[in-house]
Amino acid sequence: MWLQWFPWKYIVRRVARGKGFIDPITILGHLHRFQEPSEVAEPLELLRAGMVFHARGLLNTKAIQHNLDWVWPYWVTKQFDPKDPSFIPRAFSVTHINLTHRNWTAVGLPGEEEMPVVDPRGLVMPFWDSWSLDAWIQGAEGEWLLPCRLSEASQEFNFENGLTVRTRCRGDGIELTMHTWVERIGSSPVCRTACRAKSANGGTLVVAIRPYNPEGVSFIQSLVYDQEEATWCVNDADYVVLSPRPDQVRLSDYRTGDVFSALCGRSDLRDGHETSCNVGLATGAALFQLRPGAETEVTCDIPLRHTLEAARGVRSGTAARESADNEWQRALKHTCRVQVPDPVFQRLYDQAVRTVVLLSPADVYPGPFTYRRFWFRDAAFMLNAMLALGLVKQAHGVIERFPERQLRNGYYRSQEGEWDSNGQVLWILNRLAEVTGTRLSDALIASAKKGTAWLAKKRLSDAIPEAHAGLLPAGFSAEHLGPNDYYYWDDFWALAGWRAAQQLFSFHGHHADAATAEHEGSLLEAAIERSFTRLRVDPLRAGIPASPHRRMDAGAVGSLAAGYPLALYSPDDPRVLATVETLYRDFSVHGAFFQDMIHSGLNAYLTLHMAQVLLRAGDARAWTLMKTIAGLASSTGQWPEAIHPQTGGGCMGDGQHGWAAAEWVLMLRNCFVLEEHDRLIIGAGIPRHWLGTDTVLACGPTPTRFGTVSVKLTVVEQTIHLSIEGNWHAEAPTMELALPSEERRPVRVGSQSIMYNAPVPPLP
Repeated sequence: MWLQWFPWKYIVRRVARGKGFIDPITILGHLHRFQEPSEVAEPLELLRAGMVFHARGLLNTKAIQHNLDWVWPYWVTKQFDPKDPSFIPRAFSVTHINLTHRNWTAVGLPGEEEMPVVDPRGLVMPFWDSWSLDAWIQGAEGEWLLPCRLSEASQEFNFENGLTVRTRCRGDGIELTMHTWVERIGSSPVCRTACRAKSANGGTLVVAIRPYNPEGVSFIQSLVYDQEEATWCVNDADYVVLSPRPDQVRLSDYRTGDVFSALCGRSDLRDGHETSCNVGLATGAALFQLRPGAETEVTCDIPLRHTLEAARGVRSGTAARESADNEWQRALKHTCRVQVPDPVFQRLYDQAVRTVVLLSPADVYPGPFTYRRFWFRDAAFMLNAMLALGLVKQAHGVIERFPERQLRNGYYRSQEGEWDSNGQVLWILNRLAEVTGTRLSDALIASAKKGTAWLAKKRLSDAIPEAHAGLLPAGFSAEHLGPNDYYYWDDFWALAGWRAAQQLFSFHGHHADAATAEHEGSLLEAAIERSFTRLRVDPLRAGIPASPHRRMDAGAVGSLAAGYPLALYSPDDPRVLATVETLYRDFSVHGAFFQDMIHSGLNAYLTLHMAQVLLRAGDARAWTLMKTIAGLASSTGQWPEAIHPQTGGGCMGDGQHGWAAAEWVLMLRNCFVLEEHDRLIIGAGIPRHWLGTDTVLACGPTPTRFGTVSVKLTVVEQTIHLSIEGNWHAEAPTMELALPSEERRPVRVGSQSIMYNAPVPPLP
């Protein structure tokens, strides 16, 4: 290739120096010295996403700080206020992005791709990365109720109309409540926001079209109001149907200023019912008069199919409506139900189940906004939760499309330079076969064979004189464990993939392939064990670091995969327990795991990984971590990917993280039914204080590798009545009871169900 001899480095250096810039080639060389040599310095997918993210931040830099008299989203109000704890100085920040309140909650219908997002103050983003809809009230004396500027507001996520986010704001005799949900009208899903306004002295309800969303600026180039249809048309594509008709409509563009300033009398209003803005910051407001003391309700319907016909069907009322409740009831009909006496844990479980369903319309997404894309890593965890919930058909549909994403060389690529995905795919393929007890398609088995061939070729030579001999190559970890390195995270997933492949091929009668998988797995396992002997730290005392070349730091959280979810080692393995002990002691803030690499926040799902390791070991601190994570949930029962340790808001990733929701589902389920390779452990995570008089606890039906099981505990007159019902693939498995009343002990089940009674122990 001519690029191999073309002197591009010399030219880049010469041009940079000629313009007075620092030499970029030298800088890149120094950057690469911080990491191990790798095939890929940075995954293209990550660079692309980062460029898009910071391009938005650059637009925010130009749009926001010079226009702070505008009404901006809640995160901007907090982060740009020098008197607020969320304030971030902007001096040398080239881009301005949301680092303090990345919190939002999606609504939608099962199986639908569109997921409107609601921010903590009720701002509605109806389409992915679109403009937003907001509501304000101006009192009779000119005072304003602007939700984004309120220090306090209440918000909840309930199951009315399927899924509804309700936001309530109050102040000075004024009250505004916004309900947002999605329902099907005709053939189109429609985002509906009902604004209920009340003012003691009367005033005006304002429904506003805003050129931004919870990430920042989102352009509105054109805005047209159709007076006859009482409908906004945004960017010649999106429609907002208002009912009743507004009393007045106001428009503005960037040069004129925010329509809010015009409503306050600080700038002129644009005449007419349409405007265009070459900057992309057009704004509009529909005004509704409020009678003193009377509640006024305005509904805003936004068809999510982007068609005028759908908007007219909504407006005319002729289109048939289907109850969102019915759609959600059908989707959840056969899912695993959990019943616990703690209302917070119960609510979080029910909400997490719905989040997992919402984020898996066809593929599975880690989030409704920032992370609305597919990655094998997040998919493996979310699919595992879906299988545990009994959403087997939906999970199977996602998994059947895996071969389409596989490269010809057998690599299941999420991002180039990450080597965990093949192990994850093999693991979840075998998990599907285990919980269903049925054979997979020939296409999936053929794909799995290609995946194992890639793993065998990818492993390094056992003969090199380094601690990473025989491991996978250095790679970039999207778990943000640090610079490119030989991560145990990748190796543990690969080892689990080999073991899964051995079981999978054996189950399907491919015994030669199973033998190969067993052999390759044993080679990798030996390489891992050999590397442990060359660590800088003693793994029996400090734990397993992120890689053979690292000290113990927060990146060691990736090594917990050996204990959970992969169960490569026994529950009492001293190296895994030392790892969680070090993380618990040295890398926790406010009782949760603090990932200080990239995330720089409290991480809900990684904290729950620690809890799962402790649960396997019978350590009561699992319950402590669960309570901490429950306390970190937003008022709508969601967890952002990382949580700001001071503001409690999201500081990284998506504001409603699907992996976090999946881990909460699995955590509660495993408290009742915990799977080990050769047995089921019943009740390992049930605390004593849940066993009150006349209490009922239940979990099921939940698929396991042995079959589907349901567990029910009833406390009557200080006696625990335990019922276990199973629909087993073969003979009933060994079960180990781990009730709070006694030490763990095995119980043989000779039939499909058993009854067991035990006294309730005294409170400690």
